[in-house]
Amino acid sequence: MKQQDYQALVKRRAARSPLLKNACAAFWTGGAICAFGEGLRMLFLFWGVEEKTSFTLVTVTLIFIAACLTGLGVFDCIARYAGAGTLLPVTGFANAVVSPAMDTKSEGFIMGVGTKIFTVAGPVLLYATVAGSLWGVIYFLFTLFS
Repeated sequence: MKQQDYQALVKRRAARSPLLKNACAAFWTGGAICAFGEGLRMLFLFWGVEEKTSFTLVTVTLIFIAACLTGLGVFDCIARYAGAGTLLPVTGFANAVVSPAMDTKSEGFIMGVGTKIFTVAGPVLLYATVAGSLWGVIYFLFTLFS
């Protein structure tokens, strides 16, 4: 079988992704996570926490909840349904850090968890830092000459 014939066969047999269903699931789940975060923020404000501090507490709380749900195996079920809806809020970052650590815990804390914990989130942190730095330099130069 030639490469072109094989590609045509794969294209015919590949399952079509239900785009509208997936987009709606991602939208509603991501929105629900963000609404939950806003509810947490209002709760923290009700308890007398300063507004600026409440944002930090919400972020830390969502990361903690997502990490716990990942450890319990619940987050994977939610992500299977919601797709990108769980990745865009900060909960996706928590899952990306905890999952590789759990997968390699049998290799020990140093050679397993310590070396693999940022395999998924590491490139995100690297390129976000580089992009943010470049954007900062561009913004600085723009304000300097205008």
